[in-house]
Amino acid sequence: MRRRQALSCAALLALGPAAAAAQPIVRDDEGRIVRLAAPARRVVALSPQLVELCVAAGAASRVVGVVRGPDLPPGMRGLPAVGDAFGIDLEALAMLRPDLILAWRSGTPQRQVAALQRLGIPVYWSETRGLRDVASTVQRIGELVGTEPVARAWARSYLRHVHALRLAERGKPAVRVFYQAWPEPLLTIGAGQLIDRAIRLCGGVNIFGDLHAAAPQVSREAVLARDPQLIVSASPNPRALDAWRRFGSLSAVRHARLVSLDPDGLPRMGLQLLDGVRQLCQAIDLTRQHLGN
Repeated sequence: MRRRQALSCAALLALGPAAAAAQPIVRDDEGRIVRLAAPARRVVALSPQLVELCVAAGAASRVVGVVRGPDLPPGMRGLPAVGDAFGIDLEALAMLRPDLILAWRSGTPQRQVAALQRLGIPVYWSETRGLRDVASTVQRIGELVGTEPVARAWARSYLRHVHALRLAERGKPAVRVFYQAWPEPLLTIGAGQLIDRAIRLCGGVNIFGDLHAAAPQVSREAVLARDPQLIVSASPNPRALDAWRRFGSLSAVRHARLVSLDPDGLPRMGLQLLDGVRQLCQAIDLTRQHLGN
C-alpha cells in the first residue's frame, strides 16, 4: 500500500507543478494520506485552534463551518456552527457541503471519529504534540487549500521565533515545574506533550515528565513529594491555583511562585501559542532569579 501511495505521489510530481496543485496530497498526523481532486474551497474546522491555523495558512475565506465557542478568531464567529467540544452535528456538517474537514484527533469524541470518516468527505486528522508541529500543520493546510506561499511564509517566521526562544533559554539552571492542567480531579501533563516540551525549551523540568499518559491524574501528595519550585496553570479561572496556598512546605508556595498564564496561549495551540511559551519562559526565568540560581 505504501509503495502504491509513493508511486502515486511520484506520478503527480512528474506531471509538473500544475497537476500537483490541482490534486493536493498530504499525510496527516495519523499517518493517513489525504488526497483531494482539487484544492479545497469549502473547509469545516472542528476545533478553535484549527480555525486559527487556517487563518495563519491564508485560508480564512475557505472556512465555511466551525465548532461553537467564545474563543474563535475575529471575523470567524458568525460562521455556521456544527457542534461544540462535546459533539459534532453530522447532519449540520454535511449540509455545508465541505470538500475538506479538519479535525482534532484527541479532541473528537471517539464515537464520532468513525462517523466522520463514513461521511465520505476527506478528513485531515491533526494532533499537535510539539512546537514544530504547528508550523507543519499550517503548511499542510496551505497545500490542501492552495495557499502554499502564505502558509510557508508564516511557518518560516514561526520557526525562527521558536529557534530564538530555544537559544535564549539554552544552558540556564533547571527549575522544577508543576503544570496544573485541571484542579479537580488534579490533572497534569505527561512526557512528550506540547506543554511538556515547552517547559523543557524554557529550561524547566516537568516534575511529572516521567509519566507517559497525555494528561495523567496525580495526587496532591505526589506533588508535595516532588516539591515544584514553580506551579503554573493556564485556566480561565484566576483562582485555579489558590488551593495550593495552604501547603506552605512547597517551594513554590514559600517563594510565592504560583503563576497563571493566559488561557489563550499554551493550551490553545493556535496563533497565540508562542506568546504562551514566552509567558512560561518568563515565569521560569523569574523563578530562577528569585531562587538565586
